[in-house]
Amino acid sequence: MDTAVDVLLERWRGYVDEALARHLETVGDREGVRPPQRLLDAMAHSLLAPGKRLRPLLVLAAANAVLDSEARALERALPAALALELVHTYSLIHDDLPALDDDELRRGRTTLHVAFDEATAILAGDALLTDAFAVMATAGATAVHELAQAAGSAGMVGGQLDDLAAEGTTPSIEVLARIHAKKTGRLFEAATVLGGLCAGGNGDELARLRALGRHLGLAFQIADDVLDVTAGAAADKGTGRDARHDKATWVKLLGEQAARARARAEADAAVALAHGFHGAALAALARRSVARTR
Repeated sequence: MDTAVDVLLERWRGYVDEALARHLETVGDREGVRPPQRLLDAMAHSLLAPGKRLRPLLVLAAANAVLDSEARALERALPAALALELVHTYSLIHDDLPALDDDELRRGRTTLHVAFDEATAILAGDALLTDAFAVMATAGATAVHELAQAAGSAGMVGGQLDDLAAEGTTPSIEVLARIHAKKTGRLFEAATVLGGLCAGGNGDELARLRALGRHLGLAFQIADDVLDVTAGAAADKGTGRDARHDKATWVKLLGEQAARARARAEADAAVALAHGFHGAALAALARRSVARTR
């Protein structure tokens, strides 16, 4: 990392990691009752695994873009960044379960249901999701509503069911875009909006941040579809997870090169929207969404 923005984002990632660890050290009810140790251990297994922390970084970058102040952005938006990562981690735990993707590795670690057991994995995911809203409550009702809408039945969860229903089919580009806008994009959209809300952004700023998150989320998903193919080939595995499950993907519809081009176009749209703010960090994250190798 050789730019000021890279250094800034890495510093923020450290703050997010510290906040995640602190959450597990302090979580409990008003009477000081702590969760069972096995549950805490299971939550830590997934929550503290090395990750890009892209979604919480987007929260902080959006707040900083509105405020143009790192200190104030961290003060106001770090709880929302933490809450969003709790929700994201819960979704990964449940995605990996045998009833869904039945994966054995995640973020370089054995998946939670393999490392512990299926029941503990379900409960750890439930705990992370519920804890997220206790954390989010400090940000106010509008922010809580935004996160709930993004994660819930009309957002990520609904998109996941649509994704399952599309297995073995070849939907139109428009239908696939709608599925991925909910399944993946809705949490990215929430990330940028939550950052703006925590920073006191006005209506126009929030609308532009929402559009930015929408474009970035789609860019990330398309790049993910490409990576599933290229990473599998590079590892001599033949096919990736998407092919094994016969998922509806951008590579399946467009081919690898056209999918890459669409991902770049979505990222470019996000970068253009970032230029309306103090948005160097937002623009960098948008570029990272398509330049990543994992």
